[in-house]
Amino acid sequence: PKPEGETAVNKIILMINLALTVAIASAGIASAQTLEGSRPNIVFVLTDDQGMGDLSCMGNIVLQTPHIDRLYQQSTRLTDFQVSPTCAPTRSALMSGRPPFKVGVTHTIRQRERMTLDVYTLPQALQSAGYATGLFGKWHLGDEPAYLPQNRGFDEVLMHGAGGIGQTNLGDFPPNKENVYFDNVLLHNDTIVQTKGFCTDLFFQAALNWIKQQTDADDPYFAYIALNAPHAPLVAPDKYTQRFLDLGYDKGTAGRYGMIENIDDNVGLLMQKLDDWKMLDNTLVVFMTDNGATHLSGKLNGERVKHYNFGMNGGKNSPHEGGTHVPAFFRWKGVLGEGVDVDA
Repeated sequence: PKPEGETAVNKIILMINLALTVAIASAGIASAQTLEGSRPNIVFVLTDDQGMGDLSCMGNIVLQTPHIDRLYQQSTRLTDFQVSPTCAPTRSALMSGRPPFKVGVTHTIRQRERMTLDVYTLPQALQSAGYATGLFGKWHLGDEPAYLPQNRGFDEVLMHGAGGIGQTNLGDFPPNKENVYFDNVLLHNDTIVQTKGFCTDLFFQAALNWIKQQTDADDPYFAYIALNAPHAPLVAPDKYTQRFLDLGYDKGTAGRYGMIENIDDNVGLLMQKLDDWKMLDNTLVVFMTDNGATHLSGKLNGERVKHYNFGMNGGKNSPHEGGTHVPAFFRWKGVLGEGVDVDA
Protein backbone atom coordinates (compact mmCIF):
# COMPACT_ATOMS: atom_id res chain seq x y z
CA PRO A 1 0.00 0.00 0.00
CA LYS A 2 1.12 3.55 -0.72
CA PRO A 3 1.72 5.54 2.46
CA GLU A 4 -0.33 8.71 2.77
CA GLY A 5 1.25 12.12 3.29
CA GLU A 6 1.83 12.30 7.05
CA THR A 7 2.82 8.62 7.26
CA ALA A 8 5.28 9.03 4.40
CA VAL A 9 7.01 12.06 5.84
CA ASN A 10 7.12 10.45 9.29
CA LYS A 11 8.95 7.50 7.75
CA ILE A 12 11.42 9.87 6.12
CA ILE A 13 11.97 11.71 9.40
CA LEU A 14 12.40 8.36 11.16
CA MET A 15 15.18 7.46 8.72
CA ILE A 16 16.87 10.85 9.24
CA ASN A 17 16.51 10.38 13.00
CA LEU A 18 18.16 6.98 12.77
CA ALA A 19 21.08 8.39 10.78
CA LEU A 20 21.38 11.26 13.25
CA THR A 21 21.37 8.88 16.23
CA VAL A 22 24.15 6.80 14.69
CA ALA A 23 26.16 9.94 13.91
CA ILE A 24 25.80 11.37 17.41
CA ALA A 25 26.58 8.04 19.05
CA SER A 26 29.71 7.78 16.90
CA ALA A 27 30.75 11.25 18.00
CA GLY A 28 30.35 10.32 21.66
CA ILE A 29 27.53 12.80 22.35
CA ALA A 30 25.03 11.69 24.96
CA SER A 31 21.67 12.70 23.46
CA ALA A 32 20.02 13.88 20.25
CA GLN A 33 17.39 16.48 19.58
CA THR A 34 14.13 15.23 18.12
CA LEU A 35 13.33 15.90 14.47
CA GLU A 36 9.65 15.11 14.80
CA GLY A 37 7.52 17.56 12.84
CA SER A 38 10.47 19.15 11.05
CA ARG A 39 10.47 19.60 7.28
CA PRO A 40 14.01 20.50 6.23
CA ASN A 41 14.71 21.47 2.67
CA ILE A 42 16.77 18.79 0.91
CA VAL A 43 19.43 19.55 -1.70
CA PHE A 44 20.79 16.30 -3.09
CA VAL A 45 23.83 16.49 -5.40
CA LEU A 46 24.61 13.22 -7.20
CA THR A 47 27.54 13.09 -9.62
CA ASP A 48 28.13 10.47 -12.30
CA ASP A 49 31.15 8.13 -12.41
CA GLN A 50 33.10 10.06 -9.76
CA GLY A 51 34.99 7.76 -7.39
CA MET A 52 36.42 7.98 -3.88
CA GLY A 53 39.76 9.08 -5.30
CA ASP A 54 38.35 11.97 -7.29
CA LEU A 55 38.49 14.62 -4.55
CA SER A 56 41.44 16.31 -2.90
CA CYS A 57 39.88 15.73 0.55
CA MET A 58 40.10 12.00 -0.24
CA GLY A 59 43.81 12.25 -0.99
CA ASN A 60 44.05 13.16 -4.68
CA ILE A 61 47.06 15.47 -4.98
CA VAL A 62 46.43 16.45 -8.63
CA LEU A 63 42.84 17.65 -8.33
CA GLN A 64 41.89 20.83 -6.50
CA THR A 65 38.37 20.63 -5.00
CA PRO A 66 38.37 23.23 -2.19
CA HIS A 67 34.58 23.74 -2.06
CA ILE A 68 33.70 20.05 -1.74
CA ASP A 69 36.61 19.71 0.69
CA ARG A 70 34.99 22.40 2.85
CA LEU A 71 31.64 20.61 2.64
CA TYR A 72 33.44 17.43 3.70
CA GLN A 73 34.88 19.22 6.73
CA GLN A 74 31.42 20.49 7.71
CA SER A 75 29.60 17.21 7.17
CA THR A 76 28.78 13.90 8.76
CA ARG A 77 30.53 11.42 6.45
CA LEU A 78 29.61 7.78 5.82
CA THR A 79 33.04 6.23 5.33
CA ASP A 80 31.88 2.83 4.06
CA PHE A 81 29.01 3.91 1.80
CA GLN A 82 28.23 1.32 -0.88
CA VAL A 83 26.20 1.74 -4.07
CA SER A 84 25.68 -0.27 -7.26
CA PRO A 85 28.62 -0.42 -9.71
CA THR A 86 26.63 1.35 -12.47
CA CYS A 87 24.35 4.37 -12.83
CA ALA A 88 20.68 3.40 -13.15
CA PRO A 89 20.62 0.76 -10.37
CA THR A 90 21.95 3.25 -7.82
CA ARG A 91 19.48 5.90 -8.93
CA SER A 92 16.56 3.47 -8.69
CA ALA A 93 17.56 2.54 -5.13
CA LEU A 94 17.63 6.21 -4.14
CA MET A 95 14.28 6.95 -5.75
CA SER A 96 12.53 3.82 -4.42
CA GLY A 97 14.27 2.89 -1.18
CA ARG A 98 14.40 -0.69 -2.49
CA PRO A 99 17.02 -2.97 -4.09
CA PRO A 100 17.30 -2.23 -7.85
CA PHE A 101 16.28 -5.71 -9.02
CA LYS A 102 13.09 -5.42 -6.91
CA VAL A 103 12.02 -2.38 -8.94
CA GLY A 104 12.89 -3.75 -12.39
CA VAL A 105 16.28 -2.09 -12.86
CA THR A 106 18.97 -4.59 -13.85
CA HIS A 107 21.16 -2.59 -16.23
CA THR A 108 21.62 0.84 -17.80
CA ILE A 109 20.36 0.27 -21.37
CA ARG A 110 17.81 -1.58 -23.53
CA GLN A 111 14.85 -0.78 -21.27
CA ARG A 112 16.48 -2.57 -18.33
CA GLU A 113 16.89 0.84 -16.68
CA ARG A 114 13.14 1.49 -16.48
CA MET A 115 11.91 1.69 -12.87
CA THR A 116 8.69 -0.27 -12.34
CA LEU A 117 5.63 1.95 -12.60
CA ASP A 118 4.03 0.79 -9.33
CA VAL A 119 6.97 2.14 -7.28
CA TYR A 120 5.99 4.82 -4.77
CA THR A 121 8.95 7.18 -5.11
CA LEU A 122 10.84 9.42 -2.72
CA PRO A 123 9.65 12.60 -4.50
CA GLN A 124 6.05 11.35 -4.38
CA ALA A 125 6.36 10.84 -0.63
CA LEU A 126 7.81 14.33 -0.26
CA GLN A 127 5.07 15.83 -2.44
CA SER A 128 2.49 14.26 -0.14
CA ALA A 129 4.16 16.06 2.76
CA GLY A 130 3.92 19.46 1.06
CA TYR A 131 7.34 19.61 -0.61
CA ALA A 132 8.04 21.13 -4.01
CA THR A 133 10.24 18.71 -5.96
CA GLY A 134 12.72 19.43 -8.75
CA LEU A 135 15.09 17.32 -10.88
CA PHE A 136 17.98 18.94 -12.72
CA GLY A 137 20.18 16.78 -14.94
CA LYS A 138 20.14 13.02 -15.30
CA TRP A 139 17.13 10.76 -14.69
CA HIS A 140 18.10 7.44 -16.35
CA LEU A 141 15.11 5.47 -15.08
CA GLY A 142 13.12 5.36 -18.32
CA ASP A 143 12.59 7.77 -21.22
CA GLU A 144 9.12 6.63 -22.33
CA PRO A 145 6.37 9.06 -21.17
CA ALA A 146 5.00 6.97 -18.30
CA TYR A 147 8.50 6.55 -16.84
CA LEU A 148 9.58 10.18 -17.00
CA PRO A 149 10.25 12.01 -13.70
CA GLN A 150 7.33 14.38 -14.37
CA ASN A 151 5.11 11.32 -13.81
CA ARG A 152 7.10 9.93 -10.86
CA GLY A 153 6.83 12.79 -8.37
CA PHE A 154 8.78 15.75 -9.74
CA ASP A 155 7.07 19.14 -10.20
CA GLU A 156 9.97 20.75 -12.06
CA VAL A 157 12.23 18.87 -14.50
CA LEU A 158 15.18 19.86 -16.68
CA MET A 159 16.79 16.71 -18.05
CA HIS A 160 18.66 15.01 -20.87
CA GLY A 161 17.69 11.60 -22.21
CA ALA A 162 19.23 8.15 -21.84
CA GLY A 163 22.21 7.65 -19.53
CA GLY A 164 24.26 10.53 -20.86
CA ILE A 165 24.16 13.61 -23.05
CA GLY A 166 24.91 12.57 -26.63
CA GLN A 167 23.73 8.95 -26.23
CA THR A 168 21.35 9.48 -29.13
CA ASN A 169 21.08 5.79 -30.02
CA LEU A 170 19.79 5.12 -26.50
CA GLY A 171 17.25 7.92 -26.24
CA ASP A 172 18.93 11.33 -25.98
CA PHE A 173 18.02 14.15 -28.36
CA PRO A 174 19.79 13.78 -31.76
CA PRO A 175 21.30 17.32 -31.86
CA ASN A 176 23.30 16.56 -28.71
CA LYS A 177 25.57 14.23 -30.64
CA GLU A 178 27.05 17.19 -32.49
CA ASN A 179 27.99 19.48 -29.59
CA VAL A 180 28.33 17.23 -26.59
CA TYR A 181 27.96 18.97 -23.18
CA PHE A 182 27.60 22.48 -24.61
CA ASP A 183 24.41 24.25 -25.78
CA ASN A 184 22.36 21.08 -25.38
CA VAL A 185 18.78 20.28 -26.29
CA LEU A 186 16.96 19.27 -23.08
CA LEU A 187 13.48 18.47 -21.84
CA HIS A 188 12.00 21.18 -19.59
CA ASN A 189 8.84 19.73 -18.06
CA ASP A 190 6.81 18.97 -21.23
CA THR A 191 8.77 21.22 -23.63
CA ILE A 192 11.92 20.50 -25.63
CA VAL A 193 14.28 23.47 -25.24
CA GLN A 194 17.56 24.67 -26.70
CA THR A 195 19.96 25.75 -23.96
CA LYS A 196 23.22 27.68 -23.94
CA GLY A 197 26.35 26.94 -21.93
CA PHE A 198 28.17 24.01 -20.33
CA CYS A 199 25.80 21.35 -19.03
CA THR A 200 26.94 21.26 -15.37
CA ASP A 201 26.79 25.05 -15.08
CA LEU A 202 23.33 24.98 -16.62
CA PHE A 203 21.92 22.33 -14.27
CA PHE A 204 23.23 24.11 -11.18
CA GLN A 205 21.96 27.50 -12.34
CA ALA A 206 18.51 26.10 -13.14
CA ALA A 207 18.41 24.44 -9.72
CA LEU A 208 19.47 27.64 -7.94
CA ASN A 209 16.84 29.69 -9.77
CA TRP A 210 14.18 27.18 -8.76
CA ILE A 211 15.44 26.97 -5.16
CA LYS A 212 15.22 30.77 -4.90
CA GLN A 213 11.60 30.66 -6.05
CA GLN A 214 10.74 28.11 -3.35
CA THR A 215 12.66 30.13 -0.77
CA ASP A 216 10.74 33.28 -1.64
CA ALA A 217 7.46 31.34 -1.42
CA ASP A 218 8.54 29.82 1.92
CA ASP A 219 7.83 26.31 0.65
CA PRO A 220 9.90 23.26 1.68
CA TYR A 221 11.67 21.76 -1.31
CA PHE A 222 13.63 18.76 -2.57
CA ALA A 223 16.19 19.74 -5.22
CA TYR A 224 17.75 16.70 -6.90
CA ILE A 225 20.81 17.93 -8.83
CA ALA A 226 21.75 14.75 -10.65
CA LEU A 227 24.69 15.48 -12.92
CA ASN A 228 25.90 13.64 -16.00
CA ALA A 229 29.49 14.76 -15.27
CA PRO A 230 32.17 13.47 -15.05
CA HIS A 231 30.70 10.67 -17.22
CA ALA A 232 32.35 10.34 -20.65
CA PRO A 233 32.81 11.89 -23.15
CA LEU A 234 35.55 13.68 -21.26
CA VAL A 235 34.77 17.29 -22.12
CA ALA A 236 35.02 20.47 -20.02
CA PRO A 237 35.41 24.21 -20.67
CA ASP A 238 38.94 25.22 -21.66
CA LYS A 239 39.52 27.18 -18.46
CA TYR A 240 39.19 23.92 -16.52
CA THR A 241 41.19 21.64 -18.82
CA GLN A 242 44.17 23.89 -19.54
CA ARG A 243 45.79 23.46 -16.11
CA PHE A 244 46.04 19.70 -16.59
CA LEU A 245 47.28 20.00 -20.15
CA ASP A 246 49.99 22.37 -18.89
CA LEU A 247 50.97 19.75 -16.30
CA GLY A 248 51.50 17.27 -19.15
CA TYR A 249 48.37 15.14 -18.86
CA ASP A 250 46.58 13.70 -21.88
CA LYS A 251 43.42 15.31 -23.25
CA GLY A 252 41.10 12.70 -21.70
CA THR A 253 42.50 13.13 -18.21
CA ALA A 254 42.38 16.91 -18.59
CA GLY A 255 38.73 16.71 -19.67
CA ARG A 256 37.68 14.43 -16.82
CA TYR A 257 39.57 16.28 -14.10
CA GLY A 258 38.35 19.57 -15.59
CA MET A 259 34.75 18.38 -15.24
CA ILE A 260 35.38 17.55 -11.57
CA GLU A 261 36.89 20.94 -10.79
CA ASN A 262 33.93 22.56 -12.57
CA ILE A 263 31.56 20.56 -10.34
CA ASP A 264 33.52 21.79 -7.34
CA ASP A 265 33.08 25.43 -8.34
CA ASN A 266 29.35 24.86 -8.75
CA VAL A 267 29.07 23.20 -5.34
CA GLY A 268 30.83 26.27 -3.93
CA LEU A 269 28.29 28.53 -5.63
CA LEU A 270 25.42 26.42 -4.29
CA MET A 271 26.65 26.56 -0.69
CA GLN A 272 27.32 30.31 -0.93
CA LYS A 273 23.81 30.97 -2.20
CA LEU A 274 22.21 28.83 0.51
CA ASP A 275 24.22 30.83 3.05
CA ASP A 276 23.28 34.17 1.44
CA TRP A 277 19.60 33.18 1.50
CA LYS A 278 19.92 32.08 5.18
CA MET A 279 18.80 28.56 4.34
CA LEU A 280 21.57 26.45 5.85
CA ASP A 281 19.94 26.06 9.28
CA ASN A 282 16.95 24.36 7.69
CA THR A 283 18.50 22.52 4.75
CA LEU A 284 19.97 19.03 4.54
CA VAL A 285 22.68 19.02 1.85
CA VAL A 286 23.78 15.64 0.52
CA PHE A 287 26.75 15.02 -1.76
CA MET A 288 27.40 11.56 -3.16
CA THR A 289 28.27 9.75 -6.38
CA ASP A 290 26.50 6.93 -8.20
CA ASN A 291 29.33 4.41 -8.68
CA GLY A 292 33.08 4.10 -8.85
CA ALA A 293 35.45 6.00 -11.10
CA THR A 294 36.16 5.55 -14.79
CA HIS A 295 39.31 6.22 -16.84
CA LEU A 296 41.64 5.21 -14.05
CA SER A 297 44.72 5.51 -16.22
CA GLY A 298 46.09 8.09 -18.61
CA LYS A 299 49.32 9.62 -19.79
CA LEU A 300 51.61 12.14 -18.12
CA ASN A 301 54.26 13.59 -20.42
CA GLY A 302 53.65 10.68 -22.77
CA GLU A 303 54.12 7.96 -20.14
CA ARG A 304 51.27 5.72 -18.99
CA VAL A 305 50.19 6.45 -15.40
CA LYS A 306 47.52 5.16 -13.04
CA HIS A 307 45.24 7.74 -11.49
CA TYR A 308 44.61 7.89 -7.76
CA ASN A 309 41.76 5.57 -6.67
CA PHE A 310 41.84 5.71 -2.84
CA GLY A 311 43.92 2.54 -2.81
CA MET A 312 41.02 0.45 -4.12
CA ASN A 313 40.88 -2.17 -6.86
CA GLY A 314 38.47 -1.74 -9.74
CA GLY A 315 36.21 1.05 -10.90
CA LYS A 316 32.81 1.44 -12.52
CA ASN A 317 31.29 -1.91 -13.64
CA SER A 318 33.56 -3.78 -11.24
CA PRO A 319 32.48 -6.02 -8.33
CA HIS A 320 35.59 -4.84 -6.49
CA GLU A 321 35.37 -2.07 -3.90
CA GLY A 322 36.42 0.53 -6.46
CA GLY A 323 33.13 -0.05 -8.24
CA THR A 324 30.82 0.47 -5.28
CA HIS A 325 32.55 2.42 -2.46
CA VAL A 326 31.79 6.13 -2.96
CA PRO A 327 31.82 9.45 -1.05
CA ALA A 328 28.69 10.34 0.96
CA PHE A 329 28.61 13.64 2.87
CA PHE A 330 25.60 14.96 4.82
CA ARG A 331 25.46 18.53 6.08
CA TRP A 332 22.62 20.02 8.14
CA LYS A 333 23.98 23.02 10.00
CA GLY A 334 23.35 22.83 13.72
CA VAL A 335 21.76 19.38 13.52
CA LEU A 336 24.30 16.93 12.10
CA GLY A 337 27.81 16.91 13.51
CA GLU A 338 30.63 18.57 11.58
CA GLY A 339 33.66 16.48 10.74
CA VAL A 340 32.00 13.30 12.03
CA ASP A 341 32.90 9.96 10.42
CA VAL A 342 30.38 7.13 10.63
CA ASP A 343 32.11 3.84 9.90
CA ALA A 344 29.04 1.57 10.08
